[in-house]
Amino acid sequence: MRTLSYLLHPPGLDEAGLPAALKWYADGFAERSGIGVTLDVPQVFPRLSREVETTLFRVVQEALINIHRHAASPTATIRLTQPGEKVLLEVEDRGRGIASDVSAAIRAGQGAFGVGIAAARERLKQLGGALHIETGREGTVVRATVPMVGPEG
Repeated sequence: MRTLSYLLHPPGLDEAGLPAALKWYADGFAERSGIGVTLDVPQVFPRLSREVETTLFRVVQEALINIHRHAASPTATIRLTQPGEKVLLEVEDRGRGIASDVSAAIRAGQGAFGVGIAAARERLKQLGGALHIETGREGTVVRATVPMVGPEG
């Protein structure tokens, strides 16, 4: 139970921020799964509200779990940027893509992957953001955007 709690919300997320927590999770995921994970995060990245950091962390968790379970991709890339007044998080793989019927259900807002993607989409929507998934024969990109909200709210 302690391990599950730690994975869902690692203490480093509150203490060191999203980039450090992403590095910690990506390193552990790569070791456990054998999937090579590249982390493309600026050296300096502003702190975000706890809600935004937790939501983006969970998007990464869900995307990497889906890559491991479904994509048959040897690699994944996590990108975190701040274009203008928003935060952009992308998780990309080079796997087999998502079947067209499942992809259509996702675009329609249906929970084709189960509760993980649907929950992430809803949480981002509550924060003024959005979740988009692009897929093709050469992989999938999960893209989360959310307005820039600092730790003071």
